[in-house]
Parts: sequence; C-alpha cells; structure tokens
Amino acid sequence: MKAITFQGVQNVEVKNVEDPKIVKEDDIIVKVTSTTICGSDLHLIRGRIPKMPKGFIIGHEAMGVVEETAKGVNKLKKGDRVIVPFPVACGHCWYCNHDLWSQCDNSNEHGEVGGIFGYSELMGGYDGGQAEYLRVPYANVGPRIIPEELTDEQVLFLTDILPTSYWGVENGGVKSGDTVVILGCGPVGLLAQKWAAYMGASRIIAVDNLDYRLDHARKFNMVETLNFKNHDNTGEFIKEITHGGADAVIDCVGMDGEMSTVEKLETALKIQGGSKSAIEIASQAVRKGGTVSVVGVYGARYNNFPFGDFFSRNITLKMGQCPAHSYIDRILDLIKMHKFDATDIITHRMSLHDGKKAYELFDQKLDDCIKVVLKP
Repeated sequence: MKAITFQGVQNVEVKNVEDPKIVKEDDIIVKVTSTTICGSDLHLIRGRIPKMPKGFIIGHEAMGVVEETAKGVNKLKKGDRVIVPFPVACGHCWYCNHDLWSQCDNSNEHGEVGGIFGYSELMGGYDGGQAEYLRVPYANVGPRIIPEELTDEQVLFLTDILPTSYWGVENGGVKSGDTVVILGCGPVGLLAQKWAAYMGASRIIAVDNLDYRLDHARKFNMVETLNFKNHDNTGEFIKEITHGGADAVIDCVGMDGEMSTVEKLETALKIQGGSKSAIEIASQAVRKGGTVSVVGVYGARYNNFPFGDFFSRNITLKMGQCPAHSYIDRILDLIKMHKFDATDIITHRMSLHDGKKAYELFDQKLDDCIKVVLKP
C-alpha cells in the first residue's frame, strides 16, 4: 500500500509499504477514505519527538470502511464506515474506566503515557493513518460508526481536533458571559473559537501572527482578532483591553510558538522543549483566579517557565492529551442536527500521493493553508 512515511527531519515521502495485518483478536483493518495532517504531526517532522525511526507511517486523524475484522470483534463488521479516535485505548484499565482514555495503561508498552496512532515508538509504535489501510487495535472500544448521510469532511475531525478543541474550552471552564482568549488560529484554535461561542462566551479574542488565519477567524467565527507582532507585550495589552484579564485563556499553540534566539539555541541543544511564548502570553492575559487551558503540545522540560506568575495570581492550569472517546458521541449528535460545522477550516483537498507537497504547504503555511484533507 501507499503511505506517508517519516524519512528524517523535514523529510516525508510517500512510499510503498507492507499492508497492515490482523495481530490481535480485537483488531480491525480499515480501508482509509479520508485522512489529514495535524499540527502536532509537524513536531514529528521537525525532530522534536524522539524515537521516530526512518520509514515510520505518520498520521492520527483517519476514517474509512472496515475491511477485515478479527474473531474477537463484536461491535463492528466488514463494510461499516467508521472514524478512529487518535488515542489508542483498551477500554478496561483504571484510566479508561475514569474517562482518561488518552492515558490508557495497556496501549503503550514503551512509556508511561497512552498510545497514539502514527506518533513514534514513544507513543506505542502504532502505524499511522496517512495510508491506504490502517490496523486499529481495541476495535470494540475506539471506532465509531458514522451515518451514511454524513460526508467524510463533516465527521473526519472527530478523530482529534473537534474533541480536542471542545475539551480545551470545557477545561477552561468557559461559561455564558465570559471573556476568552484563544492563542493560535490554526485548526484547533479556530474550532476552539466556535466552541467558546457555543458555550456562551460574550467576548472572544483570537491571537495569531498570520493575517490570513486572523481573517478566517473574523469571517467565519466573528471574533475579535489580535496580531501579536503588532504589540511589544501582547499579554499585558490583552490585560489592559479586558480590564484585568480574560476569564479563560486557551493555548492552542504549544511549543510551536515564536522562539527567541536563546530558545532556538536551547532547543537545538536539547536543553529546552521549544517555544514558551504562548504560555508566557497566557500567564499575563488571564485574570486573577482565572483558568489557562493548554491543548497545544509542549515537549520536554522548560527553563524560565512562568510558574510564579500563575501561583501568585491563583491561576488554575489544565492541560494534556484529550480523552477523545468521551466527546465523540456528543459532538457527532451536534453535527447530525446541523448545530455544528467545522468544514470551513478545510482549505486544501489533495491526493495521498501528493503527501509530500501537502506537508510542505501545511508546514510552511503556503497558499493560505489551514487544513488539508488527503484522499488515498
């Protein structure tokens, strides 16, 4: 089969690889009909996630049709159309039983965190979904059957960025009348803006440095926008215009924010996990007693992390990998009732065979790229 593979830093290639096979009695094989590139995939190709062997199949946002089932699969059959949530979860450990699906104790023998499709050996070593076929373990737990009347594009993002953005806003405690700052206008940030409005926020401020993404936020989400390049201290400016700070700040950027020269050097020497510009803005933009919710991925340990700023102002910090399984069904219901639509973020539709070009567009933010959907 064809698949997008990691071939080294800033180098992905579409290669012919071996078809996946049934390994365990609750596996399925899915024939992928749609997949996409996630912002966190860029951490892989930029060399910021360890244990990425050459030839590893990337991708954790995929859906398709069940091609084959193992004997222990009783909730799906061949021909079912499914989306596959990005965390690999067993469904019966303590963490799964307490809705912490992304921290499953049985899905990753290589580390303390749960498994993720297509995200290095550190995250379980599972082949990813940017391919023609995908092996899905624990198939009685993760995949969800999708009604035929819904298109792939309507439901594809249930695999990750729809639950992640919802969870991030929910973790921020956003409620009716709140002022909310969303850091980043990539796919997750744009969807978080929609969820903040859905949850009743009266003022939503979207922060980015790319004008085309800020334009999209204004046009489709009708939010207030702010280009951080236009301010010497963005956090303090937000505190000023909100008269003390936002009730909640949602960090959808993580370690891919703007790096200082020192951070670039420290990151290259592996003594810093990447940029901390977003979390620094968050520490200043949130009001006393407010909440900062982090869904953007951060790497290793950080020097000069603004811990004291959070402590002294009684800030609540919430963060982590979204337990996507807990949110898929409720969001799917909203999609079926035409109460939520995420398709406006799709700017490019391409063939899987053009995966290298798709990564270039997405990584370098060319041609006003926000989200690419790939068709095998």
